[in-house]
Amino acid sequence: MSRTGIPRYRAEFVIFECSMMWIFEVRFPDPGLVTDHSVLHLCDRSSEIGWTVTSQRLLGTLVAAVAVAVPAVPAVAATADAPLLWYEFDETAGSVVADSSGNGHDGVLTGGSWTADGLALDGVDDYVDLPDDLLAGLDAITVTAEVYIEPDQAGPYFIYGLGNSSGSWGDGYLFTTGNGYRTAISTCHWTCEQDTNSGADLARGTWNHLAYTLADGTAVLYLNGQEVARNEAVTITPGDIGGGATTANHLGRSLYSGDRHLHGRFADFRIYDGALAAADIGGLAAHLSAEKAAEDAAAIDLGDTSAVTADLDLPDQGANGSRITWASSDPAVVGADGTVTRPAMDADDATITLTATVILGTVRQQRDFTATVLAEYDDDEAVALDAAALLIPNLDDVRSSIHLPTEGANGSTITWKSNKPGVIATDGIVNRAEPGGRTQKVKLTATVQRGREKEKLTFTATVPPLPAPAAYTGYLFTYFTGEGTPTGEQVYAALSDGDDPLAFTELNRDANGAAQPILTSDQGEQGVRDPFLIRSPEGDRFFLIATDLKINGNGDWNRAQRHGSLSIMVWESDDLVDWSEGRLVQVSPENAGATWAPEAYWDPEQQAYVVFWASPLFATDDHSEGFYHRMMYATTRDFVHFSEARVWVDQGYSTIDSTMIEDDGTYYRFTKDERSNTSSTPCGKFILAETASSLAPDAEWAFLADCIGSGAMSAGEGPLVFKSNTEDKWYLFIDEFGGRGYLPFATTDLASGEWTPVAEYDLPASPRHGTVIPVTAAEYERLQTAW
Repeated sequence: MSRTGIPRYRAEFVIFECSMMWIFEVRFPDPGLVTDHSVLHLCDRSSEIGWTVTSQRLLGTLVAAVAVAVPAVPAVAATADAPLLWYEFDETAGSVVADSSGNGHDGVLTGGSWTADGLALDGVDDYVDLPDDLLAGLDAITVTAEVYIEPDQAGPYFIYGLGNSSGSWGDGYLFTTGNGYRTAISTCHWTCEQDTNSGADLARGTWNHLAYTLADGTAVLYLNGQEVARNEAVTITPGDIGGGATTANHLGRSLYSGDRHLHGRFADFRIYDGALAAADIGGLAAHLSAEKAAEDAAAIDLGDTSAVTADLDLPDQGANGSRITWASSDPAVVGADGTVTRPAMDADDATITLTATVILGTVRQQRDFTATVLAEYDDDEAVALDAAALLIPNLDDVRSSIHLPTEGANGSTITWKSNKPGVIATDGIVNRAEPGGRTQKVKLTATVQRGREKEKLTFTATVPPLPAPAAYTGYLFTYFTGEGTPTGEQVYAALSDGDDPLAFTELNRDANGAAQPILTSDQGEQGVRDPFLIRSPEGDRFFLIATDLKINGNGDWNRAQRHGSLSIMVWESDDLVDWSEGRLVQVSPENAGATWAPEAYWDPEQQAYVVFWASPLFATDDHSEGFYHRMMYATTRDFVHFSEARVWVDQGYSTIDSTMIEDDGTYYRFTKDERSNTSSTPCGKFILAETASSLAPDAEWAFLADCIGSGAMSAGEGPLVFKSNTEDKWYLFIDEFGGRGYLPFATTDLASGEWTPVAEYDLPASPRHGTVIPVTAAEYERLQTAW
């Protein structure tokens, strides 16, 4: 069997005319190998012609193309244009990589191993040396590769490089890499590169078909038959490289000696004199794109559609990069964008079919979903549903102001009464007894009403007295350690060495002394980054919120930013040791690409936490336009119910990673300027400081300082800020990403905007974007004992 599952024996390939198109069919000795994938019975077979196919590679392409699930779009076989070079990697031994093009461009293998899946390279010193001067005289080119990248591939690396080297540098070349997936052409070294960049890392641990075409100044990059990037301003031709002389043409090896070799496998590699059409690229990739489109179709999950009452979230992109379009059997009930219009109260429920078409290159797959849309509820049904949905978190232990909703999801109004409004008012504001006082029981009565129908519910809340005041005598540091390890994107913690704000010891260390996470996520993307810990204003409840994201194992930053989680992870605790089960809460709007680095601050004016995070907001359904990060804003009292998100900061360019602290009635906000650091934007990639006197969403923020961190570090992000327990001094930790990690800065005057680097410190190993909060002696001891 081959890697694609196609048996290595002869098969008959038949072409015939059908409705002005040429359709093909593959006939195997075992008719069970090809099932009901086509509508060939609709066509006139009198024109068929046939021949025998023996090439396993071509056969794999054809079989996958026949398996296209939407026959109205004809699959495209391999292009009729002959390659200049074609390696099929079907050798079983030896160091010669045979050229199937007939042009005699055999390659020479150094190391490597021949497998049933093609040529395997070890990532250390294996590579294929191609003949010299392959690019001579070429004004246009197509390069395709079928490649598998091992998950542990180290970077930087080239998948292939065609050109020359000088010393340790490349000196004119055409190359493709997977971090992120891009192809560049250059007549010198990296400073001359003209790049065609997908903006995403190439997925590892799976086969991918890569293609690059260049002609008439336009370069196009494809992944699994689908265009992912285009550059229409290329001024270099392949023949310009080395004036036609190229002596460093390699597969699996970079033209820069310091780069890594490829750890992966090749199953096919081709070079064409000229730019193939998109349909031809799609045909070459069809055997892989069919598999990936089928995976994306199978992965679509609309949840329970047996009783739909709200708009449906219809995905427009699959994990493998496919486009997904939708059609509805009754757009008046469910539109192609998922908008739901329920039948009238006196009408029947409506059952409709939604058809997803998954498109990847020339391949299309379809999948049908049945949805039953319920008719509008009458008043009795609406009241019953809204009453059943009422929830007050932590009712048996109320410590802060609570959320008392005034509207139900089905149009009811909700009014409240309290038998002790001085303890819990009807707007949810809580007043606890002084330390040592009595625990109060409060009866809350909700009346849910729509029209003439109403229902009353009674809730009993328990409100303990305030905790006794206690001085802070140490610090707790929560953080994550990065995407470089399988467990790095979880929550870690460290405890200060006594009351020293600059020295920390990791908690929860294993027998070898290595820190382990204290909290892990098994929800959403099953990874958490940027953990932020906040103490309630009363002091005896804690909330930890974090980005729902995992990059380890996929490396796909483009997907994460354009089609990532709209939710945050939330944990809560009363003692910093025992934590609730984590929960996902969506806070970002549907047009957001992701929810990054959430933080919170208690606002006494609103009696609520102001929660803020970064999101790109897109103007198009495919999330291709509008890509820059705004700071978003919502409020909550319980981290269960959130107000509708709104834009808080929109500079017209990306700003991320805001954090805040208050002193003497002034709020200080620190934010990363995401612009590139150039002569025109010298503060790009550093921290901006602003001030305001209110946390209201429309409060005006005044500029205080920018370029914070510049001169002491190469770039900075993920700032955290906290005050000393013992003096009027503040610390700002800034993450020198890609460098030394967190570097501490200090000031004795927040209003000055001036921060001085700290020379001596002892932080945990590899801390990334996190939080430092002060802790009491009892909390400090409890943390030490528990971990």
